[in-house]
Amino acid sequence: MISHLSGFIFSKGLKDVIIDVQGVGFHVFCGVETLQKVPEKGGKVNLWTHHAIREDSHELYGFLHKEELGLFELLIGISGIGPKTALGILGLAPLDILKRAIAAGEITYLTKVSGIGKKMAQKIILELREKLAGETEGGAGVLAADADALEALISLGYSRQQARSAIQKVPSTIVSTNDRIKEAIKILGR
Repeated sequence: MISHLSGFIFSKGLKDVIIDVQGVGFHVFCGVETLQKVPEKGGKVNLWTHHAIREDSHELYGFLHKEELGLFELLIGISGIGPKTALGILGLAPLDILKRAIAAGEITYLTKVSGIGKKMAQKIILELREKLAGETEGGAGVLAADADALEALISLGYSRQQARSAIQKVPSTIVSTNDRIKEAIKILGR
């Protein structure tokens, strides 16, 4: 099993990177957030990886943080969730917000991913709620405010990634939706 790669970016695509590790190129699929944070061609990178072995393929999925890999592996452990769908789920929101959404039973977060309907979202929540409940901090009020703030920022013209990044930087002590939106806009304006 390949669990970690450390090397240089050989090429970078829209959904993947090729990492040169001492002359050997590893093709690694990554989520949107990871792709935005890895350096351009020639830059050094360290990725935690999941090696998915199937009858007809071997694929690597890369993550900057071990916590992302952990949630990814929990997701693909659910019947009906494949690696590409799991990457889509991880791309919805920052990791802490996503964990809180699952722990709080917020189906609407998960149904935004292509291929995940209400029943599959309920299944994910049912299987992961207890596993993630101890890891999450912040109440349902902050979670709802984050969801509303994310949608508000997107409607104002910010990209989903920009909005997610700004909301992640808003202190958890700010709990009202309006205040979280205002703080996120200040962060985006910097």
